[in-house]
Amino acid sequence: MICFIVNPNSGSKSNRYRAGIVEKLQKIPNSQLYMTEYPGHARELIQKLLAESKVSRIIAVGGDGTVNEIGSSILGTKIAMGIIPVGSGNGLARHLGLPINFNQAMYRAINGTEISIDTLMWNGRPFFCTAGIGFDAEVAHTFANGNGRGLLNYIRATFQTLRSFHTIQLSMGDDQPEELFSLTIANANQYGNNAYISPFSDVQDAQFEVVKIKKGNLWQLSKLGISLFLKNIHKHPLVRVSSTYTIEFKVPTGTAFHLDGESLRTTDEYIKINIHSKNLKIVV
Repeated sequence: MICFIVNPNSGSKSNRYRAGIVEKLQKIPNSQLYMTEYPGHARELIQKLLAESKVSRIIAVGGDGTVNEIGSSILGTKIAMGIIPVGSGNGLARHLGLPINFNQAMYRAINGTEISIDTLMWNGRPFFCTAGIGFDAEVAHTFANGNGRGLLNYIRATFQTLRSFHTIQLSMGDDQPEELFSLTIANANQYGNNAYISPFSDVQDAQFEVVKIKKGNLWQLSKLGISLFLKNIHKHPLVRVSSTYTIEFKVPTGTAFHLDGESLRTTDEYIKINIHSKNLKIVV
């Protein structure tokens, strides 16, 4: 049986559009539809489904946060996750080349083939797309606490954060602390909305990219923002990109970070990120 798990709060579409989604999904034969009611509800639903051995494929209908919660719940199992992207950024779906159009995405999620992708761990917490600290994390925090979703509201949050943000202090091993504008850990090639923070990242190569950005002047940062959408940020003089399979660093407790689009605060000084090769099945 195919199970659809729908986050009714994802994205910025109207209630009428969301009702139309539910109506279409309810017509799919040999399937069951579940609506999440609160954070963590998808995990609870999946635990019950796994215990009852009723499910052959789980399809996430939501944004990157919904994909993260569902994917984290089926790691290492034989169940594949389909994605119908209806969130604000849809970073993993865009990286995988999945349709953004609902009808096309639904067909692909039901009938597509399965691949296995790498998953990353931030102090043991799984993520699949990107994570990071610094400017983009503060933007995510501003965006999460705003009144709307969508690209325009994200751009608004970016300019709002730019007025007050400074830099972060980050220590790696015995090296001297670095002063950075941002640090991004990229499994996929983009944040979402085709903003390519790491254009050559591959979710199947058993490594991830570390993107360090130094502080620059307003002109340099403006060009940096443009380069995100031109797929050439790696050529910017403020940017250094390296590939690895594990990294450890130290940041002050309470530092803002984002993980697959979710805005969080660190509870530990020491952060360890490592990779597990191809342990999540995805429908493409």
